[in-house]
Amino acid sequence: MAAPFDVVGIGNAIVDVLAHSTDAFLARHSLPKGGMTLIDAHQAQRLYAEMGPGVECSGGSAANTMAGLASLGSRAAYIGKVHDDELGRVFRHDLTAAGVYFATPPMRKGPTTARCLILVTPDAQRTMQTYLGACTQLGPEDIDADLIAQSKVTYLEGYLFDPPAAKEAFTKAATLAHKAGRKVALSLSDGFCVNRHRAEFLDLVKNHVDILFANENEIGALYQTVEFDDALQAMRGHCEIAALTRSEKGSVVLAGDEVHIIDAEADVAVIDTTGAGDLYAAGFLHGLATGRSLADCARLGGICAAEVIGHVGARPGRPLDRLIAEKMG
Repeated sequence: MAAPFDVVGIGNAIVDVLAHSTDAFLARHSLPKGGMTLIDAHQAQRLYAEMGPGVECSGGSAANTMAGLASLGSRAAYIGKVHDDELGRVFRHDLTAAGVYFATPPMRKGPTTARCLILVTPDAQRTMQTYLGACTQLGPEDIDADLIAQSKVTYLEGYLFDPPAAKEAFTKAATLAHKAGRKVALSLSDGFCVNRHRAEFLDLVKNHVDILFANENEIGALYQTVEFDDALQAMRGHCEIAALTRSEKGSVVLAGDEVHIIDAEADVAVIDTTGAGDLYAAGFLHGLATGRSLADCARLGGICAAEVIGHVGARPGRPLDRLIAEKMG
């Protein structure tokens, strides 16, 4: 049966607040540079009051990937929890306006819509402090079985993996996808996230995931090695495809005995690395959905990642379908 959607993403529905910052500010507040830390509502209010002027825009890792897919011309859908508040309405409007199908009902009670305070230092690194709010309420009851069955790929965001109900939602979604003959993809999202749930992530990768996305730090954390090549060897046979990003070194794609090494895009002015991995996944999944080779999928991912790091914000600054037409024809 033909699938009406190419990819459905499941993740944390978050509104991003981006602000320029300094290493001194990070040190003063004991914030781990380049990583993501979960904070509570009180910490979010305190940090927001002390950070510089911010720009608000809808974010969330899987939601960014779905927005990128829509910009590429793929048919994307999304499952995530927001509250029926101002930020929740902003998130829903932004995602649907980007062309993504989003029908998860909003919450009427409980925690407010999540927000991520993103501090961008002069070296373009982003340090994220995340209040998950309504995101923590997503559970297996929110998984739309018909939507999963109607999507070629179900894309799981590793950041969502903290609450127990979310783990159940992941397993349910993966089981439904495979039952319908579809694929399951996972983004490891963050090294700190992997360290918190390493054993469970390993089980997920070995038993439920067909396509894995990770950067060097994340794959090293998963297999407990500092050497990238050692991680490559350790993960062989654990999933069908692994797409591993290496910043300025490009990316490596592993699929059985196949190994593809793809250079990063040249002459890219790095302004803000927020969303680089999200948009790489968007380009790669778009390539798979349109029947391209794995090497071309990785090149598509690299082009999309290069676009998003060239400006502030985690979503495309220009139509990606036109960019790809210029770069690859």
